Amino acid sequence: MTVFLKLGSRKIEVQWYQTKQKDRPTLIFLHEGIGCAEMWKDFPGMVSRNTGCPALVFSRFGYGSSDPCPTPWKINFMHKEALTILPEIIKKTQIENYILIGHSDGGSIGTIFAGSPYAKGLKGLITEAAHVFCEQVTVDCIQQAKINYEQHTLKQGLEKYHGKNTDNAFRGWNDVWLHPNFIKWNIEKYLCRIKVPMLAIQGKDDQYGTKKQMESIKRHVKHAKTYLIDDCRHSPHLEQPEKVLHIMTQFIHQIKE
Repeated sequence: MTVFLKLGSRKIEVQWYQTKQKDRPTLIFLHEGIGCAEMWKDFPGMVSRNTGCPALVFSRFGYGSSDPCPTPWKINFMHKEALTILPEIIKKTQIENYILIGHSDGGSIGTIFAGSPYAKGLKGLITEAAHVFCEQVTVDCIQQAKINYEQHTLKQGLEKYHGKNTDNAFRGWNDVWLHPNFIKWNIEKYLCRIKVPMLAIQGKDDQYGTKKQMESIKRHVKHAKTYLIDDCRHSPHLEQPEKVLHIMTQFIHQIKE
């Protein structure tokens, strides 16, 4: 069910998946850089049903049907999402225990949050195709996305999900990743502070990042479980849904009590 949550004078689009099970942690889904609540498709509902955990899916400001987020965005925009807005959402929804599931930028946001003082109530972190530092291959793909948006069909494809927010969502994300100083962006220091169970998933053929991302996660978070998925690029939950659902479900069952 899609509703709107007010944060101050602004509103964000949220979807709730409720279950009959009580005392289970809430799964909070954090979307990718040009994603939104709707672009998760039916995957959050599937994870919720498999685990008996309620789920909250939301579109960040500037995405989907949420209120806009004026551009240009600052290089630390993911830090703002993790350290200011996400804690506010958790407080507003009165969620006490939760597991974060983040894809791409959402995984990076989840990583920053999990390594911060705001992570009270956090029971686990799941990332898909998260970046913990910027690679040239990522910048190159995001430059290609700009060409696809301006000259091909990417804009039309995004408009059905973002509507009036389409330019806001794309330009905000694309321009900041292509900023000359963004190549220095690095959040590895947050990995060292993560105390909760962590699951990191990445496609072996991820066009937006190399396996160095997973190697860094494993090096800094000794207890992290990592999976490289065959025949998979940047969106494991859409490209290999059965395999990813199984891996996530097992992980959540181990930590949900």
